[in-house]
Amino acid sequence: MIFVNFKTYEAGTGANVVGLTDALEEVAETTGVKIVPVVQATDIKEVSASSKLEVWAQKIDPVTYGAHTGAILPEAVVEDGAIGVFINHSENRCRGAEEVKQVIARANEVGLKTLVFAGSVNELRDYIALNPTYIAYEPPEFIGRSDISVATAKPEIIASAFELSKWAGVPLIVGAGVHSRDDVRKCLELGAVGVAVAKDIMMAQDPKAEVLDLAEGFK
Repeated sequence: MIFVNFKTYEAGTGANVVGLTDALEEVAETTGVKIVPVVQATDIKEVSASSKLEVWAQKIDPVTYGAHTGAILPEAVVEDGAIGVFINHSENRCRGAEEVKQVIARANEVGLKTLVFAGSVNELRDYIALNPTYIAYEPPEFIGRSDISVATAKPEIIASAFELSKWAGVPLIVGAGVHSRDDVRKCLELGAVGVAVAKDIMMAQDPKAEVLDLAEGFK
């Protein structure tokens, strides 16, 4: 599976979001690889209404109905059509393990799948114990890189993360610089079930071609 994080890139915002999602859906149908668009809260309803893909939210807050100005209510993203949510992404970190636990609990209450990101082995151990749907280990030094990925620079990190995730029964997702079919293939060889990407797709001249390239890594 490939998680495509739209972040707030222009290519995945507003009027552009449906066209990009359509391209991802075409690749998913052609290759048989599960592709998950992870979109801004404001675009969930439109994307989920126009696509057969499983749409995820970029974040939720551990709040319930009430006075929480600016918070993203879990019930609201579910009503708009979200199936899952990113938690503790490097660009929107929770305030420690307790908040991660609270967000997972709220996601579980409303039926959202969860992908929790860890930036260290210690975090990985802590967050796996919270039983998310998926876990991702992204060493900070490789995040956002387009010249090198964790898969090629430090494959032993992925192997170690897989051993922890396998023991807990939580599938591993790999990000941190993944940008080619070879990266994807290496991640899968080391035990991951999929990858998370953003810049490689969102900044590409031809996003569809980039996703097709990544999908080749699953063959």
